[in-house]
Amino acid sequence: MARITASVYTSHVPAIGAALDLGKTTEPYWQKVFSGYEFSKRWLTENKPDVVFLVYNDHATAFSLEIIPTFAIGTAAEYAIADEGWGPRPVPKVVGHPALASHIAQSVIQDDFDLTIVNKMDVDHGLTVPLSLMCGALDPHEDAWPCPVIPFAVNVVQYPVPSGRRCFQLGQAIRRAVESYDEPLRVQIWGTGGMSHQLQGPRAGLINAEWDNRFLDRLVAEPAKLAEVPHIEYVREAGSEGIELVMWLIARGAMSDIAAGRAGKAPKVVHRFYHVPASNTAVGHLILENA
Repeated sequence: MARITASVYTSHVPAIGAALDLGKTTEPYWQKVFSGYEFSKRWLTENKPDVVFLVYNDHATAFSLEIIPTFAIGTAAEYAIADEGWGPRPVPKVVGHPALASHIAQSVIQDDFDLTIVNKMDVDHGLTVPLSLMCGALDPHEDAWPCPVIPFAVNVVQYPVPSGRRCFQLGQAIRRAVESYDEPLRVQIWGTGGMSHQLQGPRAGLINAEWDNRFLDRLVAEPAKLAEVPHIEYVREAGSEGIELVMWLIARGAMSDIAAGRAGKAPKVVHRFYHVPASNTAVGHLILENA
């Protein structure tokens, strides 16, 4: 059967994509950011998955205030790169995995989680920046991303947004769905967004490095307790956009140590990175392998 082998966590700062696309990665400011992903690119090459299940949030490109799905799973064969106002990023289209995505949708909905099924959507920097960070720059005319990707969009933009507990439980349901798929696929689940940042108002530019690093500690050591943190703490301590971190709990909930009836051995921390600033945000990154 299919299995989740690892989880990856990373910020998806749009300016990182711009730095990549404009060839600024070696500039002193940006080199410090990209240095934290050099190991990750090698690791992904050596641990190439068959499919990536990528949890991200849309930034008013595929969805708007007209339609706001709380959880949306992409079941299409491919996804175009969104134009976010300055043209699509010069990266390859994203190839999906309709069979596994449809299976996960069926399983998770039968597990009492309501998902919106999306058969056509463009994907924005929330999904493409993590791919670029982990895979490196690619020529859209000659190359492709190294494996199929299942986009999973979470509403963390317009309140009400899902609780950390709900996201954590959803991750558990996704793991059960993957493990019930009758094909020996190696699946990685990625949680993206964050870390602390606020883009507007008197607190614009807020960075809370202490809270961010404590979040990383707890994500590894006590994820179930971390899932109980209320929205107000994210907003107060990590800024209005810090709420994106609940998406990391979906990926963490899908790890095998969370599964009922198992030994519960903690995952292996393969890589951890934290840096400020990147644009006006904090960048966090973590790779966990199932024990």
